[in-house]
Amino acid sequence: MSVFEDLKNGKSYNIKDENYQREVHGEIDRCDHICFEINSTDPVEKERLVELGNELLNNQMHDGTYFTPPMHIDCANTVQLGKNVYANHSLTMMSLGSITIEDGVMMGPGVGLFTVNHDPKNIRVVKTGKIQIKKNAWLGARVSVLPGVTIGENAIIGTGAVVTKDIPANSIAVGTPAKVIKTIE
Repeated sequence: MSVFEDLKNGKSYNIKDENYQREVHGEIDRCDHICFEINSTDPVEKERLVELGNELLNNQMHDGTYFTPPMHIDCANTVQLGKNVYANHSLTMMSLGSITIEDGVMMGPGVGLFTVNHDPKNIRVVKTGKIQIKKNAWLGARVSVLPGVTIGENAIIGTGAVVTKDIPANSIAVGTPAKVIKTIE
């Protein structure tokens, strides 16, 4: 079993572990290079940006899915994207624990999706939690989503919110930590 599979199944890893270093840092190096290429490409070169995005994200940049540079994804091999997913500039995905973004999701500038945390007793040990963003959810500018969170279908997360717990479908959530303030009818 790979380190990525172990982490997805709840195992923690010391970042000094030889297998962790080889597998995870190999993927991080690959992604760093491609993200550098994306972020160095003239924004008018849309076809080139899509080509690089497909190289990064295993041919998932199609059917209206597009991320506006600059952006950074550290473990793109764990990201699953639907159709018509849009992210404005400065998207950050720390995706070691895996991220699934379903059809129609929109993300404002500066959104951060963070699947990794550290053991407080030994900060060299990482653990992960999958992030799932369901269909047609909308994350406002500078929203941060923490490990293990699911954002429900059609949910709206207000600007600057820090999402620490699941948000139900058809809800509006705001604040730090994000709290549901309204149901969309």
